[in-house]
Amino acid sequence: MRAPRLPAWTATLTWKAAVFIAVMCCALAALLGILVHVSVTGQTVNDSREKALARLTDVTRLYEAGEPLPRFAGIDPPGLPASLRALAVRGERGTVVAEDRGRPTMWAAGPADGRALAVRVDYTQSAETIDALDRSIVGSSVLAIGATLLVGAFAVTRVTRRLHLTAQVARRISAGDLDARVDDPRTKDPSRPQDEVATVSGALDTMASSLQSKLQSEQRFTADVAHELRTPLTGLSAAAELLPEGRPSELVRDRVRAMRALTEDLLEISRLDARNETVDLAVHELGPLVERVVRASGTDTEVRVVRDTTVETDRRRLERVLGNLVANAHKHGSPPVVVTVDGPVLSVRDHGPGYPGYLLESGPQRFRTESGGKGHGLGLTIAVGQAEVIGAELRFTGAQGGGAEARLRLPEYVAFADPARED
Repeated sequence: MRAPRLPAWTATLTWKAAVFIAVMCCALAALLGILVHVSVTGQTVNDSREKALARLTDVTRLYEAGEPLPRFAGIDPPGLPASLRALAVRGERGTVVAEDRGRPTMWAAGPADGRALAVRVDYTQSAETIDALDRSIVGSSVLAIGATLLVGAFAVTRVTRRLHLTAQVARRISAGDLDARVDDPRTKDPSRPQDEVATVSGALDTMASSLQSKLQSEQRFTADVAHELRTPLTGLSAAAELLPEGRPSELVRDRVRAMRALTEDLLEISRLDARNETVDLAVHELGPLVERVVRASGTDTEVRVVRDTTVETDRRRLERVLGNLVANAHKHGSPPVVVTVDGPVLSVRDHGPGYPGYLLESGPQRFRTESGGKGHGLGLTIAVGQAEVIGAELRFTGAQGGGAEARLRLPEYVAFADPARED
């Protein structure tokens, strides 16, 4: 039988700190309470014992002188504990606290001609004093634990709040927001002492700044290279058109077209990396839009419309995403290639060997393909970037029965009713 899982909040640092503080406070309060209780109880019992033994000494003198005994003394009085009676009969003196007629009593007894001469001292006030002391110890311990928990929770919450902020900034950076910073004030002022959280925050900010600088340098380099290649490739394309017809000229034109396509892909990726793209939203019927894209691709692709719907999206960017997915399915997969429209969800499936493992785990990577065909790994990278721009979710999975499947979920358009028309 599997043990029940604890709630997620029990794993938080605040909860663990609160439990640790509470356990330590309880242990400390219990230790101090026991020490105080033992010390005060011992002192109270010793005082009562000395008082009872002093009375026993006085009563013994009266008994030996043959004078009458006071009310609190007697020979083998009723209520005398048997253990104390046996001790006195053996010729020894002793004391014991016991109940007498429902009241706590300190008994003292000694030998008297083979019997027990005993005196009793009312122990009620001493017992009540000890009980009141115990209640005070418990009450003060509860108050001290509560106050310590509040102060400790406040102190720990301040630390955990800073840790949560650092984690939030780290997640924003991993999501692509390279401008995110913790900006802990302790890291900006060198004169202020830095704790461990400030050290981590400062290291994260430094890492983010370094990463942003390197990525921006790479983006500028990619954009600059692509821009510089456009001019010579345009001239090369024009020159290739002037070559006489033949196999060599066809190979040159084919390579020039491939170079121009690669250059345009690099420019598009650099724009997506810069995250300054604007979206031209409009309402479109998804089924007809998909059919137009498939016809324009010039490929043998089947379109299945299970449930048509209306979406609000950027038509040009959606066509780019779908075109890249269809082209990738034909280039690296095997027929038949099927595009299915099921509400706001588009799926592009082929019956090839499927996506490589690295792509299923971490998404497409630039300039990396493992399907054995030609390519630079830029088509799916652009598809992912354009899908993110239009607010769609693109996922790559293995299809049932073999093959690869890309699923694109678009934000569905919801039309609100016009109150004027309803009237």
